[in-house]
Amino acid sequence: MTGKPPAPPASVLITGASSGLGEALALGYAGPGATLFLSGRDRQRLHDVADACRAKGAVVHALVINVTQAVPMATWIKECDSIRPLDLVIANAGISAGTGGGGESEEQTRSIFATNVDGVMNTVFPALSVMRPRRHGQIAIMASLAGYRGLPGAPAYCASKAAVKAWGEGLRGSMAADNIRVSVICPGFVSSRMTAVNTFKMPFLMDAERAARIMIKGLAQNKGRIAFPWPMAFGAWLTAALPNRVMEAVARRMPQKS
Repeated sequence: MTGKPPAPPASVLITGASSGLGEALALGYAGPGATLFLSGRDRQRLHDVADACRAKGAVVHALVINVTQAVPMATWIKECDSIRPLDLVIANAGISAGTGGGGESEEQTRSIFATNVDGVMNTVFPALSVMRPRRHGQIAIMASLAGYRGLPGAPAYCASKAAVKAWGEGLRGSMAADNIRVSVICPGFVSSRMTAVNTFKMPFLMDAERAARIMIKGLAQNKGRIAFPWPMAFGAWLTAALPNRVMEAVARRMPQKS
């Protein structure tokens, strides 16, 4: 006899929910009985996403907040948990840039790390502080297949995603004793405002709704790493496994990211 599938999380917090994967995840979890806590940078887009989720029957609390600000983030997450205890927190907010404009500046690099690394920690640590005492909850960290290998077209982006990927993988083991599930999500190219600026061909480009379905299913199954699509996931793994001399020669021929 097979067990029943796990019930969907009743209370979900998602950062970066005003567009792209965050928007698709919010809509994917929206429904009667669900409470969603959504954050984003664009007030109008976040408002539109919140309204779309309410139309599907969810209770929605939306706030424009900067994930790089640790204290406001901790306050917001604790307030959300007091409204309805959080079952799932998705640290999704992230930014991208590359070297297509003539190289990465120090300012650009620091900005990417502030959002993609500090922003993730500013989301995860407050979430853990409310989940651990009750020994219940799930954390999802949005990494990327770009985190498997540093590429010259987007050094800071690759590095930031590598950092949160490795951190999430380690956190999964360390949080198991507290019954906190941690998953790392590593998507390939997904249609979004972030990828819309790319001028090169993106293999296995996937729409955000399909990507969200894959992520939601993987989280329901408590997968430690949700990497897709599989051909790109295998290719990303291979880039990390190849001898550095070979991969450097390949990487030099790859397109610049805008």
